[in-house]
Amino acid sequence: MKSSFPLAVLAVAVGLALPVHADVKETRENGFVIEATVMAEASPAAVYRQLVRVAGWWDPKHTWSGSARNLKLDPKAGGCFCEKLADGGSVQHARVIFAQPGKLLRLEGALGPLQDMAVTGVLSFNLAPDGPGTRINMTYRVAGVLTMDSAKLAPLVDQVMGIQLGRLRSFASGAPAGP
Repeated sequence: MKSSFPLAVLAVAVGLALPVHADVKETRENGFVIEATVMAEASPAAVYRQLVRVAGWWDPKHTWSGSARNLKLDPKAGGCFCEKLADGGSVQHARVIFAQPGKLLRLEGALGPLQDMAVTGVLSFNLAPDGPGTRINMTYRVAGVLTMDSAKLAPLVDQVMGIQLGRLRSFASGAPAGP
């Protein structure tokens, strides 16, 4: 009798590698909300420990320096989600406004090209036990003076944040975050 264990391992690995599609929950003239939920195969405490190790899971294609190794997140109120740049430069992507290990990490910041707009973004990662793993709910609320129609901008941000959440899920579950 053949064991189905290798197939089960493959199914889990493939499932962790699939991109995550967040939902654009709302668009308004001056803002939008995206949200997505994934399951990680680790406890909430373990997921939180990996979540704050942002250099291990953030997609380097979505950094200013081209290297996720230059990212750092200080997981306490007022802490910086920052990136080192060449020649002593730096970028503050966001700052921590709520940190509750194993439960919630909330950041305030306009990520990527949103930074050039007069907007505020609130990015929340809510963690909850669910069976043997953790349900990670990511919500990103953006509001302000958008330089692009929110109905067109929101799906672009949704795509990038879905990539990030999928990489976090993989990293927190012990699989490679991606290339």
